[in-house]
Amino acid sequence: MSAPGSDLYVGLMSGTSLDGVDAALVDFAGGAIRLLADHHLPYDDATRSAALALCASDNDEIHRAATLANDLSRLYARAAGELLERAGVRRADVAAIGCHGQTVRHRPDAGYTVQLVNGALLAELAGIRVVADFRNRDLAAGGQGAPLVPAFHAAAFRSESVHRAVVNIGGIANLTDLPQSGAVLGFDTGPGNMLLDAWAGAHLDARFDRAGAWAASGTVDAVLLDALLADPYFAASPPKSTGRERFNRAWLERHGVARHRPEDVQATLAELTARSIVDAAARHCPGVADMYVCGGGTRNDDLMARLARLAAPVTVASTSALGIDPEWVEAMAFAWLARQAILGLPGNLPDVTGARGPRVLGAIYPA
Repeated sequence: MSAPGSDLYVGLMSGTSLDGVDAALVDFAGGAIRLLADHHLPYDDATRSAALALCASDNDEIHRAATLANDLSRLYARAAGELLERAGVRRADVAAIGCHGQTVRHRPDAGYTVQLVNGALLAELAGIRVVADFRNRDLAAGGQGAPLVPAFHAAAFRSESVHRAVVNIGGIANLTDLPQSGAVLGFDTGPGNMLLDAWAGAHLDARFDRAGAWAASGTVDAVLLDALLADPYFAASPPKSTGRERFNRAWLERHGVARHRPEDVQATLAELTARSIVDAAARHCPGVADMYVCGGGTRNDDLMARLARLAAPVTVASTSALGIDPEWVEAMAFAWLARQAILGLPGNLPDVTGARGPRVLGAIYPA
């Protein structure tokens, strides 16, 4: 059984990079946001392939999605259990688990979004109350259902004295504008690690370009970069969100990337991620002084260097400078969103998602 009055929450996040499950144990006692423990459980090849296959239409999708949701829920329960064992915390002392689920389709234009998790099974296996299905309530209220992490960014990183921006670089990159006062803005800027990982996976004996070393060995092709940046998504005004449905290998191949040296394509894709972030910040976050980066992209030294160069004189650093490890910000966000749901408080920001108003997000599954 969960502890109704506890300030301990578990956040589970599996993102569009399809690398595994991030689990974070967060203490919200006294209004603070403290990461007590973290744990990563990688996907095996079969799980990753099954999730990737569901990102496009194919045969028997209902069965494959349902069975994968169950498999993922077992993995989520294992991740939560191993996290709590590592922290020396009893399941009974945790108020709830917030689980984002694995996104396999995000089509707000068509009125739906799909994150795979069986909340009932996860609650049964974990023995802890579960909050899942965070996006659909916002979507029902006319929003994009994403991005959701800007609300947590505002709670954790906003300053009354400095205009900040927070950039999360996962498979997709999203930007949160945190002015000293007034409305918070946030939106997906475009591809983060997704295209970099896909191109590296096709040309290297690895799933990703470690530290961006391969991209650093190449040369940016200015003509190709301009062609990629000409995609209408980059010029569209927020609210907006995106995913694999738009930015994928087929999208790359339509731009004739096979004509170029592979390392030059990788360098150009790194520049695309950095440019799209910096251009979006300049257009939609005027006056920002400091940019803090979180997500897997912080491990890419080449990408971080490109961001710093393009954003100057804006200061670029990871969120570790603000006291939160960049690897765990998203998982912590879903612990925070679970707490919002349990307390009956809104989890969305209408200025970010485009919803008609604040909404309590998530479906609650008792332990």
